[in-house]
Amino acid sequence: MQHDQNVAAAARVPAAEPSARLSFREKAGYGIGDFGFNLYWANISAFLLIFYTDVMGLAAAAVGTMMLATRLVDAITDPLMGAIADRTRTRFGRFRPYMLYGALPLAAMGVLTWTVPDFDGGGRLLWAYATFTLLMIAYTVLAMPYSALSGVMTSDSQQRTTLVSFRFIAAFAGTTVVNYFTLDLVQWLGRGDEKLGWQLTMGLYGLVAVACFAAVFASTRERIQPPPQQKSAVRQDIMDLLGNRPWLVLFVLALVIMITIVMRSGSLVYYLKYHVERPELTGLFLGAYSVALAAGAALTPLMTRFIDKRSLLMLLMAAVGVLSCAMYFVPPEQVWVMLGLNTLVGLLLGPKSPLAFSMYADCADYTEWKTGRRATAMTFAAAAFSQKMGGAMASAGIAWTLAAMGYVANQAQSDASRLGICLLLTVIPGVVALIAAWVMRFYPLDAAELARIQRDLSARREAQA
Repeated sequence: MQHDQNVAAAARVPAAEPSARLSFREKAGYGIGDFGFNLYWANISAFLLIFYTDVMGLAAAAVGTMMLATRLVDAITDPLMGAIADRTRTRFGRFRPYMLYGALPLAAMGVLTWTVPDFDGGGRLLWAYATFTLLMIAYTVLAMPYSALSGVMTSDSQQRTTLVSFRFIAAFAGTTVVNYFTLDLVQWLGRGDEKLGWQLTMGLYGLVAVACFAAVFASTRERIQPPPQQKSAVRQDIMDLLGNRPWLVLFVLALVIMITIVMRSGSLVYYLKYHVERPELTGLFLGAYSVALAAGAALTPLMTRFIDKRSLLMLLMAAVGVLSCAMYFVPPEQVWVMLGLNTLVGLLLGPKSPLAFSMYADCADYTEWKTGRRATAMTFAAAAFSQKMGGAMASAGIAWTLAAMGYVANQAQSDASRLGICLLLTVIPGVVALIAAWVMRFYPLDAAELARIQRDLSARREAQA
């Protein structure tokens, strides 16, 4: 009984060593949370657009506008949730409690979003607006504190990279499950009723996600606290970010890279169904792509031992741009060449997320070092808004391009429509990736500068202890 009481106390009291090395259990426990998140995010990226056009029967142009318009809500909810999380005070910490309280609402909204109501076309479009907006609000309530948690578990930059790599290994594992099994689950659970199949599949994913978020709560610790004298307004937090050059670069970078990722994953389903005319290959292509993403994430800590984050990200995005453009020249019958190139692009994109999210934590340190104030959740929240906006722009771009090229759901496509689908998977995201490599040139925090910032912060915390 005494042992149980000690364990419970440890769950409530932050550890005293901000730079402590994290155990495998804590890294894995934190990482499993993103498996749960990607049961939703991967579905949004790969299948929600085609669900709206080919299952719910909505017009592609209307869906594109809806995808972008609903992101305006994120401009308010993301920083608001960041501010709320930074100011949360509980015996379990600032960020961990949200892993428990936000899980069930997200699961419920997942089912409703993938539900086809018995309405006319206008009613179904309003349903899509309402449910997708509420889904993203529920997602934000969990995702903002979860991302911020990685910034307060340790102050060691390399440990953060390793921690976030665990997160994205789990994330890409979740993506692999979604990409490879979802369409089969829809058919199996629905027994021929595609609408019912989507509801039951999302219900199953919701139960798994709730268990993942509970594991995050149970296995993690918050070690870094804001300076004890800090009492800043939300407006001040935002002004601090606007004066943080590293964060501004990452804000633009996250938007640009997410356009590349979501445009490729969202258009691949259309590409295989209508351009290659082999829709049965969807699970293979998306599954191999997801495994490659996970492998790239797993290799990230090894790569950052030999090359700094800034240079590595520049190199990777440039290579993604070249290979993605090269896919345009592969004929539809060269399936194995397409698969190889697509999988290699996934391997190169895998390190992007661990690198970027460890950089966000570094940016929170930079703000504290520069201003004496720390707003970890706000730092991640505003960056997450950039990512979601990039994803929305990609989805809207796909839908608008399909509409402009004369796309008609579930029918053979015109030459113009097939060309548009091909460009959406290859040249357009390839050019965007090259832009991302160029943007990264402006990121100022190299390894030496980060080490100096950490030394200064450590000295300050010791003086305040």
